[in-house]
Amino acid sequence: MFEVNMSRGKRDELVNAIGQTIMRWQDATEAFDDAVGQLHDLNSADRRCLSFVSQGPQTASAIAKETALTPAAVTTLIDRLGARGLVRRRPDASDRRKVLVEATEKTRDLILKTYAPTARAGAALLAGYSLEELATIRRFLEEALALQQRMT
Repeated sequence: MFEVNMSRGKRDELVNAIGQTIMRWQDATEAFDDAVGQLHDLNSADRRCLSFVSQGPQTASAIAKETALTPAAVTTLIDRLGARGLVRRRPDASDRRKVLVEATEKTRDLILKTYAPTARAGAALLAGYSLEELATIRRFLEEALALQQRMT
């Protein structure tokens, strides 16, 4: 019985430590993103939009959903980013009535220059883990992401 209680106490301690570390990681990520925004004169909606359209062309309504902005605010956002050469509008090839917003080469270069060093450092960090550990980390991150998205 003592071993079970001891084990439960250690587990609770570890779960608490993981939760605290995640909160510090979120704070550090937010601080990094804020610094990137200041450096490139991008607010949080700008950064979310650019991240989203860098994954592929998106409709304005999809951008509105992703950024939690009104359609009018998204129009202003796209106009502002377009004027800076970071996004462009183009007709949807499968439905010419639709307009897609896509990242420009300038955006891809900005993302690469800004985030590549962090990506390389992260890859080096992950190199120290076994395949089984990596699978566990991936599963946790996917489940944590899904949880966070449900809570938002």
